[in-house]
This record gives sequence, structure tokens and C-alpha cells, in this order.
Amino acid sequence: MACPSKRKACGGDPEGDEEQGGAGRGRRQLGRARTSSPMTPLPLAAVLAEALERPPSWRKISADGLDVDYCRLLGRAAADRTLADLELHVDYFTGELAKVFVFGKWHDIPRQQCSFGDPGLSYKFSGRTVPSRPWPEPLLALRAAVEKTAGTSFNFVLINRYRDGADHMGEHQDAEKELDPAAPIASLSLGQPRDFVFRHREARRPRPHKKDIPSVKLTLEHGSLLLMNPPTNRVWYHSLPPRKTCPGLRVNLTFRRMLAPAPSQPVSESNVCM
Repeated sequence: MACPSKRKACGGDPEGDEEQGGAGRGRRQLGRARTSSPMTPLPLAAVLAEALERPPSWRKISADGLDVDYCRLLGRAAADRTLADLELHVDYFTGELAKVFVFGKWHDIPRQQCSFGDPGLSYKFSGRTVPSRPWPEPLLALRAAVEKTAGTSFNFVLINRYRDGADHMGEHQDAEKELDPAAPIASLSLGQPRDFVFRHREARRPRPHKKDIPSVKLTLEHGSLLLMNPPTNRVWYHSLPPRKTCPGLRVNLTFRRMLAPAPSQPVSESNVCM
């Protein structure tokens, strides 16, 4: 698959989806700016319902064990409104929950993170158990919209907030035992377009066992939805690399279907990510 150019990833599309009001590494500038309208805004659920009146156009991306569907779920206005609501209503982890255990040491996560889900659910990765908080109204509306589009149900969401191009996510698999292996993971992107890279597990092995399987890279646009279908997470690793030329705010929501709580598991290479 042809890789998008860096200009496309960080320069946006003709609609200007990369413009996020100069949010930088601040917490809520964009959300505050959006509250100045003299008109009473529609509830987010109504905005999303209107945006989804037409079914999206899907793009299938496939390779050896890679099964991914991609679409532009939300137009510019609906995506802007969704991001503004999240900036106003979502608070991110601090303290110990903002750290991960990698190579024998605790490190600050190079992005902001939080999670929400049904009662009793949690998520374990990189030596940390991430608790779920009750769904706030904007996330209930978003979950319903994503479920309608994906044709499946989700009970947990992990939110990552990338303050600028320095924030990133290292190469990893979402292969934790709590995840339902038969369900897709739905990834909704808002804000700054960023490159998302898949790498085959056999391409990570040392030589002479390494296979020359090319990586797959795509640009996740403002308002886009990516479905990672089985067996993608078993065969491919994925990452969101740093991009100095992508200074804008990005918020990503990964909706998941979690199984009943399981006993503690040891940290493995597959679920260590920075």
C-alpha cells in the first residue's frame, strides 16, 4: 500500500482538519474557545446522529494477517464539536496512573491517558492496571455512534491525548487477555492527523529469522474511524511515531470489548508500550 506523504499526515486535507486553535500542550484551550457561541448548542448525540445520516465510505486494508477497515466517520463540524466536548468533560490520569513499567523502570507515559467503561472492568498493560470510570454523557453518545457504524458493541474505551508531535505511542500489540479476541478494536481519531504504522511480527525478529515484510502506514485524519479486525492484533504490531512537524493536539479513543475480570498476568513484550 502506498504510504501517505509527511505533508499529508501533518498538513491536513483541503478541509483544514489540522487546525485546532493552537491547543499546544495545554489542557483545555480548545474546549473553552468553543463555549463562546451565543447559541445553545445541540446535544452531542444529536450532532452525531445528523453526521451519521449517510453511511460512511469504507476502505479495506489487508495483508498477511492484517484486516483493517478505515473511513471518515465525522465531517469537520461534527469532529470539531466532538473534540471540544471531550476537552471540556474528560480529565486524564495523573500520578502513578500516568506511568508505565518498561525495562525494569517506571517511566512517564509520553501522552495523556484515561479510561471509561462498564462497572467492574479494567485494563492491564505495561505493569499498570487501568481502572474504568463511569461513562460521561459525551462518551455514551460517541460509543453509540461507533457501535452503530461498526455493527458491534463495546464496553470500554481507552483515551489517549497527544498534546503535540512529541507525544507518541511505541510499537506494541493490544493482546491483553481481557480483550475479547473475536471483537474488533474501533479507533476514533480527532484533531491533528498523524501517521499510524503497522509492522508484521516476523519483520521484528532478528536475522536470519527476520522476514522482509513491508510495514503498512496510513494517516489517521480528523474524524476518522479505524477498525482493527481479528487476527490483526495477533500478527501485527502498531505504533504512532513522534512527528516534530505535527504540532497540533490529537485525541484518540479506542473502543474495546472486554471480557470478565481475569487474574493478574505477567507483563510481556506484547503489552509493553510507551
